[in-house]
Amino acid sequence: MLCLSPCSPHLHVHLPRSPTARPAAASCRSARGIGVTLCLRMPTTPEERQQRRRLAKFQDSSAAPAFKPPAPAPARLTPAAERRGALREMRRVWWVCGVGYCVQGFRCFPWLALNFHLTRGLGLGPAGLQLVQNAGSIPLVAKPLFGVLSDAVYIGRAHRLPYTSLGVLLQLIAWGTLAITPVTGDAFPTQMACILIGNLGASVTEVVSDAVVTEFSRTQKAGVLQSYTFIALAAGSLLGNLSGGYILLKTQEPKIMFTAFSVLLGFQLALSLSTKETLPSSRGNSRNRLVKSSLATNFRKQFSNLMTAISKERVLYPLTWIMTSFAVVPILSGTMFCFQTQYLNLDPSVIGLSKVVGQVMVLSLTILYNRYLKRIPLRCLTSGLQILYALAVLSDLVLVKQINLVLGIPNEIHVLCFSALAEALAQFKVLPFSVLLSSLCPPGCEGSLFAFFTSGLVFSAILSGVFGVGLSTLIGVSSVDYSSLPLGILLQSLAALLPLGWISFLPEKWTADEKVVI
Repeated sequence: MLCLSPCSPHLHVHLPRSPTARPAAASCRSARGIGVTLCLRMPTTPEERQQRRRLAKFQDSSAAPAFKPPAPAPARLTPAAERRGALREMRRVWWVCGVGYCVQGFRCFPWLALNFHLTRGLGLGPAGLQLVQNAGSIPLVAKPLFGVLSDAVYIGRAHRLPYTSLGVLLQLIAWGTLAITPVTGDAFPTQMACILIGNLGASVTEVVSDAVVTEFSRTQKAGVLQSYTFIALAAGSLLGNLSGGYILLKTQEPKIMFTAFSVLLGFQLALSLSTKETLPSSRGNSRNRLVKSSLATNFRKQFSNLMTAISKERVLYPLTWIMTSFAVVPILSGTMFCFQTQYLNLDPSVIGLSKVVGQVMVLSLTILYNRYLKRIPLRCLTSGLQILYALAVLSDLVLVKQINLVLGIPNEIHVLCFSALAEALAQFKVLPFSVLLSSLCPPGCEGSLFAFFTSGLVFSAILSGVFGVGLSTLIGVSSVDYSSLPLGILLQSLAALLPLGWISFLPEKWTADEKVVI
C-alpha cells in the first residue's frame, strides 16, 4: 500500500510487523515486506529547508550523467558512388590539362601581334627580331628545375595543379602589363621583362601538363593521350592564328590581342584554382612523405632519380638525337617573317592563315599517327620525317626566287600552302619521342624527365636561332637586301640532312604499341 501524506517531515518506509518481527528500523534495512507507506510532509522550519537543499545538492552531484545517444555515423558511400566521384574529379583535372594545352597552342595569338609590334612599332630588323625571340625563350630552358620541384614538393596535398595556377598567374601579369605599356622605344626593357616572365609562366604550365599526361598514360593505350594533347595543342594554334590574323588586319592594334589573351588566362586561372587534384601520386601519401624528409633531401633524391633515368642508354640516345636534330639546323624564321611582311608586303591575315594550314597539317598527321603511323618502327619513321623536312625547307627558296610566279601561283597562295609545312613537320616529329619517353619514364619522375626533354628542345631551338642569326649576318641579309637569302635557305636544307648521320642512336624496331619499362 502506497500513500502520500504530510504527516512526517521525512521519508519513511513502514513494513507490517509479524509476531517475530524486529523493530521498524531493522525492517527498513532488510528491504523486505508486503506493504509500503510513503509519507511526505513539506518542510516548515528554516533548518528543515536548509537540510532539504543540502540533500538536493548532494543528490545532483552524485547523480550519473544523462545518457547521450552516439552521433549517427556518416553515411558511407558505395564503391560505385566512390568510383563515380573519382571519375568526375579526374575529368575535371583533364579539363584543366586540355584547356592548358589549348591555351599553350593559342599563345601564337599574342605572339603574332608581338612580332608585328616589334617590327613595325619598334622598328626591329630581321636579326634583332630573331634575337628577341630566342632571348625570350631562355626561361623555357629552366624546365627541369620546375619538373623536379613539382615532383618533390607538394603544396597541401597536391603537386601539379598549384604549379599550374602559379604559371598561369605569371603569364597573366606579363601579358596584362604588355596590354597597358605604351609603344615607345623607352618601354622596350619593360616589354622584354614581360616576355621573359610570360615564358617563365608558360614553362611551368607546360611541365605540369606533360607530367599529368605521363601519369595517366600508364593506364591507357600507348600513344593515345599524347595524340589527344597534340590535337588540343593544334586546335589552339589553329584558332589563335586564324583569329589573330583577322583581328590584326582589322584593328592594326596589338594591345587588343594582348588584352584578349589576358582574359583567356584569367579563365584558365579560375578553372585551375577551383579543381581538386586527383592523381595517382597525390592520394594520401604526399603529406607523410614530406614530413619525413626535408626540402633539400627531396630535391637531391629527385635529381638523383632524374640522372639515373637519363643515364640509361635507351633514354639518353633518343634524347641526344632529337635535340641535336634541331640544334644543327639554322632557323631563319625571323628573316622569312620580315621578307614576307616588308619585302612582299603580305597582309597579317595571310601570315595567320598560313599558320592555320600548318596546324591543320599537324592535326592530320597526329590522327594518322594514332591510327597507322605508330606501327612503323621509330627509326624508319623519323628518317622519313627528316627527309621531308629538308625538302619542305626548300619551299621557301621557291618563294624567295619567285619561281611560284613563273608557275602562275600567287605569293599569297604559296605562303598559305607551303610556308608552314616545314614547321608542322618539325612539330610533329616530337610526338613519337613523347610516346617513347612515356613508356620509359620511371614512376615518380614524370615531371622531371619530361621537363628535361622539353627544355632540351627549347635549348636546341635557341641554338638553332642563334646559328640562323649568325648565318644571315654572315651572308649579308638585311631588311633592305635579301639577295643572298636563297643561299641561306639552301644551307639550311642541307643542314637538315645531317642528323641522318647518327640515326643509329634510335631503336631500330621499337613501335608505339610496345610497352617498355626501365
